Amino acid sequence: MKMKNESLITEFLLSGLSQDPTVRIFLFLLFLMVYTLTLIGNISLTIACISDRRLHTPMYFLLGNLSLVDICYASVTVPNMLAQLLVRSRISFTGCAAQMFTSLIFGGTECVLLALMAYDRYVAIAFPLHYTVNMRRSICITLASCCWVCGGVIAFTATFVILRLPICGSKINHFYCESTALLKMACVDIYVTEKIIFCLGIFVLLIPSFFTAISYIRIIITVMRIRSSKARLKVFSTCTPHLIIVTMFYSTAIYMYMKPVSKNSEDWDKLISVFYTVTPPMLNPIIYSLRNKDVKMALQKVFLRAHFEFRFIFGQHLFKR
Repeated sequence: MKMKNESLITEFLLSGLSQDPTVRIFLFLLFLMVYTLTLIGNISLTIACISDRRLHTPMYFLLGNLSLVDICYASVTVPNMLAQLLVRSRISFTGCAAQMFTSLIFGGTECVLLALMAYDRYVAIAFPLHYTVNMRRSICITLASCCWVCGGVIAFTATFVILRLPICGSKINHFYCESTALLKMACVDIYVTEKIIFCLGIFVLLIPSFFTAISYIRIIITVMRIRSSKARLKVFSTCTPHLIIVTMFYSTAIYMYMKPVSKNSEDWDKLISVFYTVTPPMLNPIIYSLRNKDVKMALQKVFLRAHFEFRFIFGQHLFKR
């Protein structure tokens, strides 16, 4: 009877990243800047991919999908984190369930999408003459849709099995409603639930990371066969940042979800979570477009168009006055 009553929790208190007022102010300013850069970078990149016809290619179609995922992924967690750093915030049970579900959707989608983007780069480098056929628009749309569907199925399954557990306590030692943090609060044995989460992790983390690693290994093998040292250096300088950010994303996510919950350190978990929920959405638009001349030109057009439209609207406003 006690277990039943404890499961009827209407709201949770999130502990946040720190209890020190000085540290909280510093973290607020830091993550506010990170979130602002995330929105500016990903929104600009999405608009550029849509508005510039030169970017209507498979690579930029997938990059636009990644930017959309990153906007949503960061927006699920960071605004709530910023509010917690200013005041002690509570979240309803329904709101907590929705946050966990949506974060798992976008996280799972990004896991599969990064693997697809690595495969796209492999096909472009290893089979340039067949690239437009192997990665034609219909195939890209189908594969991208599969990424979103996969993220949705994983999120629904994980949320369903976790929310069925009776929860003891109303304080979550995290900065958002993270699934493993809720698992620790269960009043019953979670052995079966952990096994289900582990199996889901195999499909959404281990398999995509394996295919990503294979794609980059084959890219390296292909590049090493190129006779021109300048061409090799160009490809390596482009792919190395991609590989670094992908490795950081997969390794931290695998660390969080592919080990028993009982072995997690709560403070360490919060820090690790930052590296797959906050950092990649900020770095992805920089890493995937910084060395790309087509993206730079498209972004320049976007900003110039926005500048002229602002001046036109502002000038009309002054003329009416």
